[in-house]
Amino acid sequence: MSTLKTQKTDASVEGFIDAIDDPRRKADCKALVELMQRATGQPPAMWGANIIGFGDYHYRYDSGREGDWFLAGLSPRKQNLALYITSGFEGYEDLISRLGKHKTGRSCLHINKLVDVDLEVLEELVRLSVDARALQHAPET
Repeated sequence: MSTLKTQKTDASVEGFIDAIDDPRRKADCKALVELMQRATGQPPAMWGANIIGFGDYHYRYDSGREGDWFLAGLSPRKQNLALYITSGFEGYEDLISRLGKHKTGRSCLHINKLVDVDLEVLEELVRLSVDARALQHAPET
């Protein structure tokens, strides 16, 4: 069984954010941490060197591969803010259409700056994403 390179660490989230050079990116990151903490109900934790994750869950695929991952995450990249959320849940398309300026990737939502998006819609996206992921990976009873 292979181990994921990105693991939860004891590194300081505050220290990571404080090390961001760009003042706007730093402020956006602080605001996103607050928003994502509200939406997930979970405290932030560092995952690897550059991802702030909220909550965690254990997954196991039919192939036998398994591991632990965060419910929602954030990575302040040079080009944009990458939010790791689940897509495809009920209401996702409606919310994403009302979000504002963004791009989507395989499991990422890319935002250049927070003023480009509706923060209430973003918070709802994160909340519903976490709910969908929790249902998807709920332990069998």
